[in-house]
Amino acid sequence: MTAGSSNASPQAFAFRVLSRDGAARRGLVSTPRGEIRTPAFMPVGTAATVKAMFPQDVRATGADIVLGNVYHLMLRPGAERVAALGGLHDFMNWPHPILTDSGGFQVMSLAKLRKLDEQGVAFQSHIDGSRHLLTPERSMEIQRLLDSDIHMQLDECVRLPCTEQEAERAMRLSLRWAERSRKAFGDQTGKAIFGIVQGGETPALRVESARALAAMDFHGLAIGGLAVGEPQEVMLAMLETVMPHLPESKPRYLMGVGTPDDIVQSVARGVDMFDCVMPTRAGRHGLAYTRFGRVNLRNARHAGDPAPLDAESPCESARIYSRAYLHHLMKAGEILGMMLLTEINVAYYQQLMAGLRGAIEAGRLADFIGATKEGWARGEGARS
Repeated sequence: MTAGSSNASPQAFAFRVLSRDGAARRGLVSTPRGEIRTPAFMPVGTAATVKAMFPQDVRATGADIVLGNVYHLMLRPGAERVAALGGLHDFMNWPHPILTDSGGFQVMSLAKLRKLDEQGVAFQSHIDGSRHLLTPERSMEIQRLLDSDIHMQLDECVRLPCTEQEAERAMRLSLRWAERSRKAFGDQTGKAIFGIVQGGETPALRVESARALAAMDFHGLAIGGLAVGEPQEVMLAMLETVMPHLPESKPRYLMGVGTPDDIVQSVARGVDMFDCVMPTRAGRHGLAYTRFGRVNLRNARHAGDPAPLDAESPCESARIYSRAYLHHLMKAGEILGMMLLTEINVAYYQQLMAGLRGAIEAGRLADFIGATKEGWARGEGARS
C-alpha cells in the first residue's frame, strides 16, 4: 500500500471517553483510517489543502484529522472528478481521517444569488457564475464521492445577531434537513454523520434542536451558528445551555472555533472537536500564535530582533528562525514567511490540544488553563 493510499480496513466508527475533569473530557474517536485524540483541533483544508503547508508537515504538528469542504470541492475540481481519482485522501495525499463540512455555511457567505427553500439552496458559483442546487441528498452524495470519514448534515447557518423568528425558522429547516441528511447517509461501515445544533442565541431553540438531533441516531453532534459575530460570553452561554442535552457517549464538535481562549473555555465545558481557519489565515498575514500570545511579525520592533519566537517550542521553525528573519520575509512578501508562520501556528494549536488532553487526564485542567492564560498575558515581548 502506498503512503497516500485511501484503502481502509472495515471497522465501526466509535468514540469513548477515557478520562474527565469536571465537564471536560479526554477521549478517542476510532475510524478505519486512524484514531483521533480528543480534544482535537482540525486544521482547515478547505480545497483539499491546508494552505501553505505540506500534508506531511500538517501531520508532523500532531494533527490527527483535517477538514475539507463540500462547497469548494464541488465547484473545483468537482466531487465526481475527485472520486475518479481515488477519493479525497489519495487526491491530497492525506491517508488519515477527514471531516467534510456540508457546504451550507459557505453557500450562505460566499455564493451569489442564493435562493433557499424547503428543497435546498440554489446558488451561483462565486468562481464562474455557474448554477448549482445543494440539497441534503446532494450534500451526502458529494461527501460519499469524496469518501470522507465524517460527513456533516446540510444546515442553514444564520449570522448573529438575528431575530428570534429568523433563528427559529432556520433551526426548524435545519432539523428537517437533518432528517433527510441522515436518511441519505444510510449505513456506511466505518463512516459517521454528525448533526448540527442551531437556534441562534435563544436558549429554548438551542435546547429543542439538541434534543431533536439527539433522537436521530447521529454518530456525533456539532454546535453550529456560533463564532459568527457574537461575543464570547454569548457563545459560552449557548454551550452551557446545549451540553446537558447532548449524548455523553458521542463526540461534540464546536464548528468554526476559534481563538486559543475560545478553545480552552469550550473544552472546559465539554467540547471534544474544533476547527478554524484562524491559525492558517493569521500565518499568511504575519501573525504568530505562541505560548506568549499573538506576535505580529510585521511590527517594526522585530526588525532587529535575533531571538526566535520561542526557544523552547517543540516546533523547530519556532526555535531556529529569528524574529528579525520572519519579519523580513513578511515585509518582503516572501512565500516562505507565510509557510513558516502557518506551520508555527498549526503546531501551537496542536501543542495546546495535547496540553489540554494531558491536563484532563491528570485532573489539573484548571491549573493548565490558568498557566496558559498567564503566559498569554505576558504578551509578544516575552522571552522564554
